[in-house]
Amino acid sequence: MVLRIGHRGAAGHAPENTLPSFRKAVELGCDMTELDVHICASGEVVVIHDEKVNRTTNGKGWVSELSLTELKQLDAGNGETIPTLEEVLQLIKDQIMLNIELKGLGTAKPVYELMRKNGWGNEKLTITSFNWDMLSEYKRLDPDARIGVLTFKNHDEALRYAESIKAYSVNPYHMLLQRKYVEEAHSKGIKIYPWTPNKPNEIKNVIEKGADGVISDYPDRIL
Repeated sequence: MVLRIGHRGAAGHAPENTLPSFRKAVELGCDMTELDVHICASGEVVVIHDEKVNRTTNGKGWVSELSLTELKQLDAGNGETIPTLEEVLQLIKDQIMLNIELKGLGTAKPVYELMRKNGWGNEKLTITSFNWDMLSEYKRLDPDARIGVLTFKNHDEALRYAESIKAYSVNPYHMLLQRKYVEEAHSKGIKIYPWTPNKPNEIKNVIEKGADGVISDYPDRIL
């Protein structure tokens, strides 16, 4: 079975990384949803993709320099606010698996502590990042964690690193995915979750190459 993984909730249907987007992922019957985290100036783990708020809200500035109170005053789309990770965890717990992408520096330990506090078991959680040092840090905190190695072009290096830390998956850019690579990963017991095919033919292509799951803004198109 190919996992249907909603990207930033179900970003093709609702403003990305907002509570309605995560509700939509659940409503669409996704197996898992993906989100991105940073630490804001007042110390909370907040769910937003970019280092700055400029693209996804009506505000400007660095997430790391704005307090949660300031962030909550911004419109993140359709009048929604930037959620904290804890708000998302409470919304979707026991309904869907979760892929947390560590974006901001220093997010590994606070995320680990929040997941333990909220009772999320490793079977429901995958931790991913393009910053492999943060993945290593999370693995030190929780040796049994499911780690997903994000990669754009350096697929071979990602697979070597994934093997070295006993990662659960490699999450490569979908346009560069090759069947031979998927087979090699599978031979090492590593799953492949490509990002972010959105067109039906792109989704079909990665499934035919053997992907174990698909991360898409339109998870309803994953058949």
